[in-house]
Amino acid sequence: MVKSVKEKLQILADAAKYDASCASSGTSKRNSLGGKGVGSSEGMGICHAYAPDGRCISLLKILLTNFCIFDCRYCVNRSSSNVERARFTVDEVVQLTLDFYKRNYIEGLFLSSGIIRSANYTMEQLVEVARKLREEHDFRGYIHLKTIPEADAGLIETAGRHADRLSVNIELPSETTLSQLAPEKSGTTIRKTMADVRYRIDDRKDAARSRLIRKAKPPKFAPAGQSTQMIVGADDTNDAAILSTSTTLYAGYQLKRVYYSAFSPIPDASRDLPLIRPPLIREHRLYQADWMLRFYGYSQDDITSSMEDGMLDLTVDPKLSWALKWRDNFPVDINRAPKETLLRVPGLGPKTVSRILSARRYTRLGLQDLQRLRVSLDKVRPFILTCDWSPGKLTDLHDLKSRFAPKAKQLDLFAA
Repeated sequence: MVKSVKEKLQILADAAKYDASCASSGTSKRNSLGGKGVGSSEGMGICHAYAPDGRCISLLKILLTNFCIFDCRYCVNRSSSNVERARFTVDEVVQLTLDFYKRNYIEGLFLSSGIIRSANYTMEQLVEVARKLREEHDFRGYIHLKTIPEADAGLIETAGRHADRLSVNIELPSETTLSQLAPEKSGTTIRKTMADVRYRIDDRKDAARSRLIRKAKPPKFAPAGQSTQMIVGADDTNDAAILSTSTTLYAGYQLKRVYYSAFSPIPDASRDLPLIRPPLIREHRLYQADWMLRFYGYSQDDITSSMEDGMLDLTVDPKLSWALKWRDNFPVDINRAPKETLLRVPGLGPKTVSRILSARRYTRLGLQDLQRLRVSLDKVRPFILTCDWSPGKLTDLHDLKSRFAPKAKQLDLFAA
């Protein structure tokens, strides 16, 4: 039975929900305010992606198809799965994107796909969607394309010219587990593709800065960079190893983001996979630790030093866990400490630290001043000194962690 576009959309939008790497920050600004083209990459806005400056951009997040010739055991769309299948044509995706934009539902497109026929054929289809939107319809909204690592380098080059961001999924944090659970995929090939994307991005930046071709504008290549995703909890890799992989990826391939996706048990799953999904709070803690690496000046060793058995504490955030472990670094004098030290105080983020540094140029800060800066006093009190506050023995309390950990709740046998 031939499926309608609406039926395909229902299947392929649902199939795309497992892909977490959906963010639209960092791209160049384009719009159609002057009456030229269709769409915008900077409007407010279905998949909601938040940029670092707080903008919310809605993306149509779909798969081109959930048919797949690969049989990755952790994937609901693997070839041996009995899920309902569907496939969009290139023109259907293009028209859906334009129709949804004109109805003000979306500001861009996030497009991924199962592998059909071959990696090159599938990548050609993905690239053709982006090409038609850009060249035939002058679409100026955001486009994020999933890159198929096994595809030809020429196709990836073309994809980068039309897409704002490319992403190459690392899939799993361990190459050993990847070879066991996804034998058709190669960690070496994935990393080679990441390196190729980074080289092309760097090459465009170098060309743009070159005096020799300053007047000739070089074609852009994935101006919002590249990202990746890894599944958490499908194997026994601990958090320390996951963060080690992330650190390597950030350093080696200049990724904009590493996304963590908690494994979801799937129908007819392999015996190699867990029957119960990991707690979602683990995924959340990994994102917090990732933020510490990227924006707070922590090293991987700093974060792992406060772990037990290589796992992040699920009861408190990793920044607080580090502070509790290394209390000899506290209390910190709010009026004298440098930025790097202030960023390690639980409850202080980069924006708040910037406000503190600015405010203390004119006055000595007390607790009321911090409250006006919207600082959570309950969280910072044990770790700071101000002109009117000293924590005394509070910093060294044996049960200090219990003040921050969520209170235990009695389970109700009759709860709905």
